[in-house]
Amino acid sequence: MVQMGILNRIGRGKFTLGGHKLFIPEISNTIKSLHNKLERVFPYLKICLWNTSIINEFMIQQPGRFYLMVEVEKDAVQSVFFFLKEARYSVFIEPTKEIIEKYIPDEKETLIVKSLVTEAPLQKIEGINMVTIEKMLVDIFCDKIIFSAQQGSEMRTIFKEALNKYTVNENRMLRYADRRRRKERFSDYLKYAL
Repeated sequence: MVQMGILNRIGRGKFTLGGHKLFIPEISNTIKSLHNKLERVFPYLKICLWNTSIINEFMIQQPGRFYLMVEVEKDAVQSVFFFLKEARYSVFIEPTKEIIEKYIPDEKETLIVKSLVTEAPLQKIEGINMVTIEKMLVDIFCDKIIFSAQQGSEMRTIFKEALNKYTVNENRMLRYADRRRRKERFSDYLKYAL
């Protein structure tokens, strides 16, 4: 039944009725250009690029500010940050709440460099590692500073919309939440808040 498209696997031993609808974020020219530059200088580095504007499709309140997330292996965060800074990008390295409030509002296109959690669920689109819906949802839940516009009732809306529109693998989501050391809280949120 899974192969025929009648059932869709959303976790181990868990299925949903209907077709398989994958979340495939749009790749902007900026992301392509940035990927090419980083690939040239850091050819062996695992990099995930995505724009927080992809969350808008799930939101009611539309934020006026977006970030281009540049997630790289932990050992390379500083190197990538300084490379982007030298290339004249508006870039911040794992910013605090104060830095976001004081300096980022004036910037049109801000890059945020942060470490990529090992075994994070990624998908390759046009040769670029992009965020999966599972990673995006867990990141919104775990990072209340960068995703401050997506907290509270807006986060509930995002989760409900994402779960209704796309196929979300719950096991993959929980495994990634576990990698981020938030599995219990995330699991409770899925059970009680939604």
